[in-house]
Amino acid sequence: MTLALTDVTLTYPDGDTRLTALDRVTLTVQSREFVAVVGPSGSGKSTLLAVAATLLTPDSGSVVIGGRDTVALSRGECARLRRDRIGIVFQQANLIPALTAAEQLEAVGHLRGDRPKTARERARTLLDAVGLDAAKQRRRPHQLSGGERQRVNIARALFAEPAVLLVDEPTSALDHERGAQVVALLAAVTAEHATATVLVTHDSGLLGRADRVLTMADGRLEPA
Repeated sequence: MTLALTDVTLTYPDGDTRLTALDRVTLTVQSREFVAVVGPSGSGKSTLLAVAATLLTPDSGSVVIGGRDTVALSRGECARLRRDRIGIVFQQANLIPALTAAEQLEAVGHLRGDRPKTARERARTLLDAVGLDAAKQRRRPHQLSGGERQRVNIARALFAEPAVLLVDEPTSALDHERGAQVVALLAAVTAEHATATVLVTHDSGLLGRADRVLTMADGRLEPA
């Protein structure tokens, strides 16, 4: 499964003119490839992820996931594609305070219509895979460290077995050691789950695990 953005341009209204957030961006990421995108705040990194996730529709260009040009899809079709094929790891874990780590994932299964037993088994398998033992799987978010919450966040994004994994600044609230652990986990997940992974980060010290590093500046994407 491949993620391919070709000549993607996205503009926003800015008074009497328009601000260019993405300027003819082209990016192809293959299955099992881990690509990091770095760049200053406001350069277009998060907008790039939003377009790749079908959350924003570009003015021009194509966004192809697994052979489907998502720009031509309806809102409902994009929502189903996100549910079934795209995993998104946001900067903040956004976990539900009242639910345990396992229940965070089981809730995804419930929304998908999975049988409760299937969802429980899938949740346990994924949380084991990201390094949370049985005791921590029963803890609520406030009982977990920042790194552990991000591990739950990553496991939740993998629940639907996505083909594309989009990760937005997952280490911003972590110290360097825990951030490095999260990035190492993402590299392992990319290989083991055969995802096409794009990581946006401001921390250039965490890029050793990436297969490629690209730089975003003024809406343009270039090799680092």
